[in-house]
Amino acid sequence: MNGSTYVIEVWGDFACFTRPELKVERFSYPVITPSASRGIFDAIYCKPNKYPSQAEFRWQITKIEVLNPISYIALRRNEVKDSVNVNSVLRWMAGVGNPEPIWADGVGTDKKGRTQRQTMALRNVRYRLHAEIRPWSGHEGKLPALTAQFKRRMDCGKCFYQPYFGCREFPAYFSFPQSDTTPIPVTQDLGWMLYDVFDLSKPNDNYSSPFISVFKAELCDGVLMVPDFSSADVLKPREE
Repeated sequence: MNGSTYVIEVWGDFACFTRPELKVERFSYPVITPSASRGIFDAIYCKPNKYPSQAEFRWQITKIEVLNPISYIALRRNEVKDSVNVNSVLRWMAGVGNPEPIWADGVGTDKKGRTQRQTMALRNVRYRLHAEIRPWSGHEGKLPALTAQFKRRMDCGKCFYQPYFGCREFPAYFSFPQSDTTPIPVTQDLGWMLYDVFDLSKPNDNYSSPFISVFKAELCDGVLMVPDFSSADVLKPREE
């Protein structure tokens, strides 16, 4: 950590940061997205709250360093066509009902079915992620406490849930940087890249509406600089 900038190193066997323009098959960006990077920081330390108005801070990704060569692998996976009934899970958690399972191979009207999908994923990935804590209005004075808590959690390897690289079956392992490994010597125009799926100008929760933003990404000697969400370089939906 250096001032208000926090640096962690993350790695894993596989990763898939799916391009949203591809509707059927999964094809990964060559580099982790700011959205996935923010998700890793959130998994390690966030201040979850039932009410978004009581949230204390958010993470702002500032820089991504690619430490391992970019390498793809083709995978074929069975995926179910349906999604989990959230209300069923909430009722089960409250002890007032049983969860409704997803049937991969049901019969009759219960037949949901599964489908085989091709995935072009990344393999043997390692990144150095840089981020800042951005306190929400009224919580600026808590920055020292937030910093100390993040450091304690990192020192102990704690996380609220297992961080992952795009798909939950691709776990991400994390630590403070263990070496001064130099980013890969690759310069590449990555084109339009997904920035985030939520409106980072205000607190969000799991029920917030999608808010897709993108930016022009360029890898320079293995380093991807990420503009601030409020920057004009980040394209956001127009307000109606």
